[in-house]
Amino acid sequence: MTLSPEFEWIATYPALAAFAIATIFEIGAYYLPWVDNLLDAVAIPAAAVAGTIVMASAVSEMSPFLKWALAIIVGGGVAGTVQGFTTITRIASTATTGGLGNPVVATIEAGGSLLMSIVAIALPVLAVIGAAAIIFIAWKKIYSWFAGRNRLEPRHE
Repeated sequence: MTLSPEFEWIATYPALAAFAIATIFEIGAYYLPWVDNLLDAVAIPAAAVAGTIVMASAVSEMSPFLKWALAIIVGGGVAGTVQGFTTITRIASTATTGGLGNPVVATIEAGGSLLMSIVAIALPVLAVIGAAAIIFIAWKKIYSWFAGRNRLEPRHE
């Protein structure tokens, strides 16, 4: 994926290392009751900002106004909404289990995130394979229909 020039720093090794370390600390903190709620309080605006930056970095060749409007509405909006649902889920877990159920919620969230990442990578590949299979099956059916039709027609000599 080609990033907009002003966001090429995201693909540098120091940035990737920082993102990986932050991810590890955040996932680890989710397993400590009450710390996860503190992180969620900070995470909603941070998720909206991060979603905006990621969307803006992926959109190029567009007017700056449209690029940033799209980044704020789509990137920030979606990321903020997802984080909001996560926060509500954690609050409910904390309220009903005293925080003891939060590690289970964190594990389900991490597993779901991993699964969705794999699906996002695999789905286009599966779509191409599926389209090729449909084309192949359709070609075989059309070919056999024409071949069967040519055998049934009487020949006039």
